[in-house]
Amino acid sequence: MISMSEGAKGGVNIAAIAKKNTVWLVLIVMVIVVSIATGGSFVTPVNISNLLTTEAIKAMLTVGVMFTILAKGIDISTAAVLALSATVSASLCQQIGPDTLLHLSTPMPAFVGLIAGVAVAAVVGFCNGFFIAYTKIPPFIATLGAQLVVKGIALLYTNAYPVANLTPGFKIMGQGFLIPKVPNVVTVAVVVVIIGGVLLTQTRFGKNIFAIGGNDIAAKVAGIKVEKNLILAYTFCSCCAGLGGVLLASRSGSGIATLGFNYELDAIAAATVGGTSHTGGVARISGVIAGILILGVINNGLLILGVSPYIQQIVKGGIIVGAVVWDMRKHAKKA
Repeated sequence: MISMSEGAKGGVNIAAIAKKNTVWLVLIVMVIVVSIATGGSFVTPVNISNLLTTEAIKAMLTVGVMFTILAKGIDISTAAVLALSATVSASLCQQIGPDTLLHLSTPMPAFVGLIAGVAVAAVVGFCNGFFIAYTKIPPFIATLGAQLVVKGIALLYTNAYPVANLTPGFKIMGQGFLIPKVPNVVTVAVVVVIIGGVLLTQTRFGKNIFAIGGNDIAAKVAGIKVEKNLILAYTFCSCCAGLGGVLLASRSGSGIATLGFNYELDAIAAATVGGTSHTGGVARISGVIAGILILGVINNGLLILGVSPYIQQIVKGGIIVGAVVWDMRKHAKKA
């Protein structure tokens, strides 16, 4: 019989592989359990498509917030940024009528709305990064303030009314299928995940963020421009949220100042469950993908089972706290 150690000597350490991919094992177990609990309703093609479509927007936010947590920070303004980008982009692409928000003579092309939504988000992200980097204000406080300010701007901009009657060209972005049977929002989410993975592992920016999260003082001594990279991290995070906001407005057919309620918590939970350490310097894009799917399986499974949405919030809160406690204990042992 071949022992585990012998297997390791032979070049395949099953225990190490399992430990490294624990989050994926958890996902597999959860899929099996939910499938059994729902009597097979969970694994139908229609439901899987709905799950992926629903989680796609949150996936974009999660990829962005991963970089801020990796840098030993956090961004809780992403849902507010999403809503602002949704309303701005939608207002530019309204069909002409008495209820048009901006009273344009002709609606803007869809790509103009897309660029405007992401640009507005980039401004918010830049401001977040600037204040965090140069005033040393705690990221939680800085982004909490940004959350309140951005929510207020979105409500003032729309006067708390939905921005509806959007052009077909704008709506097709979120409702169409560039790839047959694959919703555009899912396609874009996959692209964002790939970009996030490349930035994380194949660029100097990603290496710098790892170094800053590990020890920002040592990173600065090593010649890394800490402030510049923090600004880039928070700007990228907000751009991901802005892109998600534009697509959510397109998919729902209206821009609303309250869109994406609690999405920031889902994104933080998914990144945390996926192994992004709140002590900084630790993240894996594959783990984040698994974290997104785990939260999606939980949300979808509880919905099929008819569990109260209030209980769903309790479950999410427990997952966030449990994942952070587990992460802290794991890194305490290494220390």
